Amino acid sequence: MTNFDTNIFDNLESEVRSYSRGWPAVFESASGSWIRDENGRDYLDFFAGAGSLNYGHNNPVLKSALVDYIVSDGITHGLDMSTVAKRDLLQTFQDKILKPRGLDYKVQFPGPTGTNTVEAALKLARKVTGRSSIINFTNAFHGMTLGALSVTGNSMKRAGAGIPLVHATPMPFDNYFDGVTEDFHWFRRVLDDSGSGLNRPAAVIVETVQGEGGVNVARAEWLRALADLCAEREILLIVDDVQMGCGRTGPFFSFEVAGITPDIVCLSKSISGYGLPMALTLFKRELDVWGPGEHNGTFRGNNPAFVTSKVALDHYWSDDTLHKSTLKKGEKIHQAFTDLANQFDGSVSTRGRGLVQGLVFDEPENAGKVCKLAFDEGLLAETSGPSDEVVKLLPALTITDEELDHGLAILADATGKVCS
Repeated sequence: MTNFDTNIFDNLESEVRSYSRGWPAVFESASGSWIRDENGRDYLDFFAGAGSLNYGHNNPVLKSALVDYIVSDGITHGLDMSTVAKRDLLQTFQDKILKPRGLDYKVQFPGPTGTNTVEAALKLARKVTGRSSIINFTNAFHGMTLGALSVTGNSMKRAGAGIPLVHATPMPFDNYFDGVTEDFHWFRRVLDDSGSGLNRPAAVIVETVQGEGGVNVARAEWLRALADLCAEREILLIVDDVQMGCGRTGPFFSFEVAGITPDIVCLSKSISGYGLPMALTLFKRELDVWGPGEHNGTFRGNNPAFVTSKVALDHYWSDDTLHKSTLKKGEKIHQAFTDLANQFDGSVSTRGRGLVQGLVFDEPENAGKVCKLAFDEGLLAETSGPSDEVVKLLPALTITDEELDHGLAILADATGKVCS
């Protein structure tokens, strides 16, 4: 084939597909921060599998370990059986991630997706507390299954449920009122007012940076105040680190900057290191009240993902090199976006942390126009936010400075064409 042929996709694949509509190409191979279509054209990837490829496409260190494991007939499908691959991962996760951070979490392997780990967290919180209500935040995104969708803010995604989404109450995320209302004033008031009609919740679920919601960054002091509020009222705190964990914001966990210890943590996306399906639900030891088989899933034992995850932790998290590099590269993007915001004052602004950065357009449709022009020049970037008003960058953490400069130049040119 020499042209983009959509016949089989248009005729057979569901209309639910989305990314393929904005990126009209048939992709064939990928390496590092580059992805190639079947016609041989290369695209710089500022999307990284929606944050599932923090270490790039086909990372050679992880690929070597994966190939060796497959060739040796290592266990592929293991449910929750004890395997060598799982043991090695658990030991490495304890030694490289939990112990250095003073965290005493138990580790659960739910189904291998982000929405699965959120479902497990919500179910566990309700089981532990005996309460049903969950507090979520405006513009949150936690997944597409019914429980996770009930604590998601996007009205279009919620409408797809087809039934009422109940037992969840949204509260304003940090800076939702642009600083004109005291943080947590409403939350505290309704919690303590017997006439508010709010049932005492089992848990609060929060993203420290709302990716799909528009790169909304919670301040460290806001997160600390939220953690204190939950502790004072015996409400469990769940941090959804599905997209922002595994180093996306700099440290391994995105909540480290606030110095808090959530009761439950949700991980997926880049926890396998290689883009393989995998998820973890972490929780304080005293919360492990599950009965055997009370929450399970056929593909929770994806052993090839355990292999690549273990190698990624060993290779990238034995010191702070990646952490520092991520912050430095994030600052490079932030500076480039700040320059654009100054150039197009009133039309463009920026926000982000580490290597999740957003270019926010006052006219929402301009974000999509910029992404389209960028694609035409060989760059993959997505939009986010309630009106798709943000160009959201999620490049691989291993991207080079030269690659970043190349992609940022494309975005600057596209922004200039759209905003001039």
